[in-house]
Amino acid sequence: MTALTRAAEGHVVEKVRRTAGSGAALRVVIADYGAGNLRSVSSALLRAGCDPVVSVDPTAVREAPLAVIAGVGHVESAARGLARHRLDEAICDRAAAHRPVLGICVGMQLLGEESEEGGCGLGLLAGPVRRLRSRRVPHMGWNALEVRRPSQLLEGLDGADVYFAHSYAIEPTVPEVTVAEVEHDGRIVAAVELAALAGVQFHPERSGPAGARLLANVVRWSRSA
Repeated sequence: MTALTRAAEGHVVEKVRRTAGSGAALRVVIADYGAGNLRSVSSALLRAGCDPVVSVDPTAVREAPLAVIAGVGHVESAARGLARHRLDEAICDRAAAHRPVLGICVGMQLLGEESEEGGCGLGLLAGPVRRLRSRRVPHMGWNALEVRRPSQLLEGLDGADVYFAHSYAIEPTVPEVTVAEVEHDGRIVAAVELAALAGVQFHPERSGPAGARLLANVVRWSRSA
């Protein structure tokens, strides 16, 4: 990330903070399933005004104001990593109690059910994870978000370019949970939101000012969930 882009990102975060009102840093626990881009996600959350920690402690994941499942890889290995430390149970407990959960990339896929890549997600959202039907797989690089429904998470992001790197995506069976899509040889679900449960298929930590805006929105969303 260039100095100019980082400065723009900081400006976006500060602007959203002033709009939402200042307060103590939001405690965020990132579920550590043993792989993924957790350091870069943690750094992006820190820049968004959060107090992030990466943890394998199910109590910490269960009790934090916000829990994040972030990473790369595929559903089967990620689900196995969560189960190793009973983080899957902690996340499901949070969802049942309507406490905020955010999934990023594979973390969003983990919110769903069976994956064509192998393994099963947490079943918090009805719908399978399927390989993209596009001519170009993986879906790699920048793409413009098309916000489909009102979403506090995506406020100010309709038409924004964000960064993707994936070959599979969730296909919710309840259309109303899809709040954003992108066009890539057909429609791909880019974001889901259902009460205190949300996910984004793109990488906010790699999406510059748009990603910073998303994470600043997440802070506000999680405090109001």
